[in-house]
Amino acid sequence: MMKKGITQTKVSKVAKTNVMLEPAIQKLTLNIGVGEGGEKLEKAVTLLKKITESGILKTRTMKRIPAFGVRPKLLVGAKVTVRGKKAEEILEKMLTAVGKQLKASKFDSRGNFSFGISDYGDIPGLRYDPHLGMFGMDVCVSMGRKGYRVNTRRTKAAKVGNRHLLTKEASIKFITQKFGIKVEEKVKAE
Repeated sequence: MMKKGITQTKVSKVAKTNVMLEPAIQKLTLNIGVGEGGEKLEKAVTLLKKITESGILKTRTMKRIPAFGVRPKLLVGAKVTVRGKKAEEILEKMLTAVGKQLKASKFDSRGNFSFGISDYGDIPGLRYDPHLGMFGMDVCVSMGRKGYRVNTRRTKAAKVGNRHLLTKEASIKFITQKFGIKVEEKVKAE
């Protein structure tokens, strides 16, 4: 029901600039898997601290795989999660490291995407450190819209409506406009 004094044209203008429908980066996660604890893991933690200037979490295995010498609760990697403006700044550097190009297959149906960096020396502002050695990393970006928190909050959790869910196409459009990257579509073989 429309209030008095509001015409249909004013309502349609408001709907076009709905800030709740704008895509946003919810979080950025950097992950380095080294496969073992000790000095190599400490070097990975040092590298992530150098990149993000944040607290780092060491990851542990959950299963026993005798063929690989893996047992439960063995330290095998490091990760860090960054949010807000800092996440956008770091993502800009990471996208530059891969040449501002991503494949469309890197995006899932809900707009989240991830990619890998083979050498941290490609990241702008970082130089190769012979004491650290060579490390690659996984970059995972969780996308969403304002209001997605209702799905994950502890009290009174609710579902996000289908019309409010972010799509792969909307996420690609947002990332290409914001960071100026090129997303390559899958080329079909003839």
